[in-house]
Amino acid sequence: MKEIRPTALLITVIIGLIIWFIPAPEGVKPNAWHLLAIFLGTIFGIILKAASMGTMAMLGITLCAATQVLAPGDPVHAVTNALSGFGNSTIWLIGLAFFIARGFIKTGLGTRLAYNFIRIFGKGSLGLAYGLNTADLLLAPAIPSNTARAGGVIFPIMKSIAINMGSHPDKPETHRKIGAFLTLGSYNANMITSVMFLTATASNPMAQKFAKDLGITITWTSWAIAALAPGLVCFLLLPLLLYKFFPPELKKTKEAPKMAAEKLKEMGPVSLQEWLMVATFIILLVLWIFGNLFSIDATTGALIGLCILLLSGVLTWEDVKAEKGAWDTIVWFSSLVMMGSYLNSLGFVGWFGNLIGGKMAHLSWQLAFPIIIVVYSYCHYMFASATAQAAAMYPVFLAVGIAVGVPGTMLAIFLGACATLMGSLTHYGHGPAPIFFGSTYVDMKDWWKHGFFISVFFLAIWFVVGGLWWKLLGLW
Repeated sequence: MKEIRPTALLITVIIGLIIWFIPAPEGVKPNAWHLLAIFLGTIFGIILKAASMGTMAMLGITLCAATQVLAPGDPVHAVTNALSGFGNSTIWLIGLAFFIARGFIKTGLGTRLAYNFIRIFGKGSLGLAYGLNTADLLLAPAIPSNTARAGGVIFPIMKSIAINMGSHPDKPETHRKIGAFLTLGSYNANMITSVMFLTATASNPMAQKFAKDLGITITWTSWAIAALAPGLVCFLLLPLLLYKFFPPELKKTKEAPKMAAEKLKEMGPVSLQEWLMVATFIILLVLWIFGNLFSIDATTGALIGLCILLLSGVLTWEDVKAEKGAWDTIVWFSSLVMMGSYLNSLGFVGWFGNLIGGKMAHLSWQLAFPIIIVVYSYCHYMFASATAQAAAMYPVFLAVGIAVGVPGTMLAIFLGACATLMGSLTHYGHGPAPIFFGSTYVDMKDWWKHGFFISVFFLAIWFVVGGLWWKLLGLW
């Protein structure tokens, strides 16, 4: 797309100005209301693709500083507060994890893992799906951009397998042979793996930060444990569901393991750089899981991992500088988190949560809980990324749930997962979606139809299996 889309930008400006000049409701500070106008203008600009996310983020930061909404009458502190997002440790955790992820791609370790699983499980189309998905699952904790994970590792291998099995993108009559099945399977598995670890996609730490603002502390370990049961059940059942309702014509794929073995032979033996990457990955997991025992938080653990890769030569500083996705994420993430945090500290989120919560006060939390989740989930049709939805809606829906008595940690993690799981709904619903949809193996009708049923499947598993698991964990 073009960097600037004038019509969309004009619509964004008009939306922001309309909200700005509407008098603040009783109980809301004027600067909080004006910040809301800037925030919603930024979100609408991202949704309408008026400009890139980085451009919209910088506009948001600049408007916050120029209008002094964060520190009325104090220009110095207005600028400092507008830039405060860059000092947030959660944002740097994501940036650092991007840098570490580069090691998997640069060394070829991620590709080697995927081909090994195909060699082991790939004798049938169902086994191929599980092989690709398992590689995604193993890479998920250390690659926070599921777009990079899917687009840089899984998709190229998936497409290569489909073509080798006779399913060609430019021959529609061959799509259902195996390409369409692997496309929906790999994409939706990526949604599952992305919610199983705090560091598996950028919207998860954003949810963690907003939850912390409302007094709910979620660690890397507590997120992984809470997501373990519903995530694994979704992971294990999804290929079977698609195999039943969207089956491939080709059931046996005896050539796939041979192809994978040839690719591995071309790659040669595991290099020293790959072994160093494996060792660093293990160290990172230990620090993320047990870091609290050593007073080391997740961001410090990521810093240690990056330093190991730099000192060992797996990565160079040029690699770090060239990781555009990381720097881009740090900028727009900082902007959205900063505005979301100040909407909370200035009282808007609490006010709105109490307002809506008051209207639901007659409901028990057991009834309010599924209503909140379902409404939040299907609002995703309006969003092209989990991050945009989390920034726009997560704090308010979490505040509403807390106001009516829904157990906070359970709601915070479930809402955090929904924004990504609902990426299944549309061909634009999450970063990897355009990549897989662009293969042309699945047309829009099938994508939307099966995407809706998959979303229902995801929610059912998270409500039933997740609910029982969280009861066992004492989260409600």
